[in-house]
Amino acid sequence: MPRIALAQIDVTVGDIAGNADLCIAAIAAARAAGAELVLLPELAITGYPPEDLLAKDHFVEDARDALDRVAAASTGIRTMVGFVEREDDRLFNAAAVCEGGVVAQVYRKRRLPNYGVFDEERYFEPGEWHSMFDLGGLVAACTICEDIWVPNIAVDAAHEGADVVLNISASPFHAGKGLEREEMLRTRARDSGVWLAYCNLIGGQDELVFDGRSVLISPDGEIVARAKAFEPDLLVCDIPAQGDVAVMGRIEELLADEEEVYRALALGLRDYFAKNGFTDAVLGLSGGIDSALTAALAVDALGARHVHGVLLPSRYSSPGSVTDAEALAANLGIDCRSLPIEEPFAAVLQTLAPSFAGAVPDVTEETLQARVRGTLLMALSNKFGWIVLATGNKSELSVGYSTLYGDMVGGFAPIKDVAKTAVWDLARWRNRASEVIPASSIDKAPSAELRPDQRDVDSLPSYDVLDPILKAYVEDDLSRDAIVSMGFDAAVVDRVCRMVDAAEYKRRQGPLGIKITEKAFGKDRRMPVTNRYRG
Repeated sequence: MPRIALAQIDVTVGDIAGNADLCIAAIAAARAAGAELVLLPELAITGYPPEDLLAKDHFVEDARDALDRVAAASTGIRTMVGFVEREDDRLFNAAAVCEGGVVAQVYRKRRLPNYGVFDEERYFEPGEWHSMFDLGGLVAACTICEDIWVPNIAVDAAHEGADVVLNISASPFHAGKGLEREEMLRTRARDSGVWLAYCNLIGGQDELVFDGRSVLISPDGEIVARAKAFEPDLLVCDIPAQGDVAVMGRIEELLADEEEVYRALALGLRDYFAKNGFTDAVLGLSGGIDSALTAALAVDALGARHVHGVLLPSRYSSPGSVTDAEALAANLGIDCRSLPIEEPFAAVLQTLAPSFAGAVPDVTEETLQARVRGTLLMALSNKFGWIVLATGNKSELSVGYSTLYGDMVGGFAPIKDVAKTAVWDLARWRNRASEVIPASSIDKAPSAELRPDQRDVDSLPSYDVLDPILKAYVEDDLSRDAIVSMGFDAAVVDRVCRMVDAAEYKRRQGPLGIKITEKAFGKDRRMPVTNRYRG
């Protein structure tokens, strides 16, 4: 009965030596657990995705040297690990099978994803053959990530005699993908009649989050072992040979909808800071739901002593907004200060008064307030090395209901891909045990408070109408007519689509944010700024 270990580790793109150290530590832990094979994720040596680092010959050479270190550690155990293989001027996304201290064989990924966030055809050539080896009397076949998403490769491997299909992966998270991926893997196992061992990466890499949830699946499609979500883990399990019945392996519970999204956001934020050498975050606290959720995420990701809240009240800030922000800071236990913007705002208005003479006050004066706030937050960032967290949500960014160099200022945008309606859901989930985010912040009508009695619905459709239209237009790429046929008012749809198209230039200038939907702004959705198509 062969024992295998699935080692989902949190690597960093470009940290070749550190990634190799993580691999070697996982090999040692798997060996100590009695495993005869350990799987490590796709491109574990370089980190995923390495992008144009692959254009640097020395990067590929350094990674190959690190693979030799990992192979040297593979004594008394076999290791399957992802790396970049170079042959002449061609690169391959490959898996090395190491044993006896050397690389014994290499498998090259056959299906290269080239959609959404993936650009593998830009860098790699596809492989053309199976790689198989004996695993305690069973025949094991190697695959890498996308190979298992297409039906024929696992089936072909079974036809060639495989009893076990091994898959090392770097599969990015989006809400609901864990269940979708498991169902696909169960189908592959049933259709091919093999055991399927799947090892996924975990961790945050820029806007991507990898959720782990490595699994072992039986030939009848039963999940017999599942690793943790959003955490490094070593899942050790036995694969029964013919006549054996016992299977050793734990099955971690699946996460509920809001919990998996919240944990993805927290992991993405934590790793962005840790992997880029940052420790502290600063953000404006308005008393509203977006800044409240962002602050709670920051505390859960970084710790309360590393989060700094700033109240930036103006002449239009309601007393309730100030007290809600103060209550949030107290509940979270974070450093909090107040920097009223009335004096700098008035000074800017006075400076502009000669140029604005005779002009009617409008959105210009409103956005000046946001830009004053952004300037103060960036000053704190520059002085103390704190990273400003932008607090805008996907709904606002979609329609341009945001201010360049104002509320869009920042080094990272944790809820950039979270629709407004989902912000409320996540806030309520965060409050499930106790009220951390003040109920009034959740219940109040959304407002930017840039003019007297302002409400978001003065400028936008209500979010319960806006968000479904945005999902249809931005994420599902439906036409205007198709969205209207769903029952939405044609004039509202036209207006929303125009706003989305017109705001592309703003989104190009905004900070990175964590992807949690199937189509996020950025790598997922690449629209030209100069664009006259109105479909």
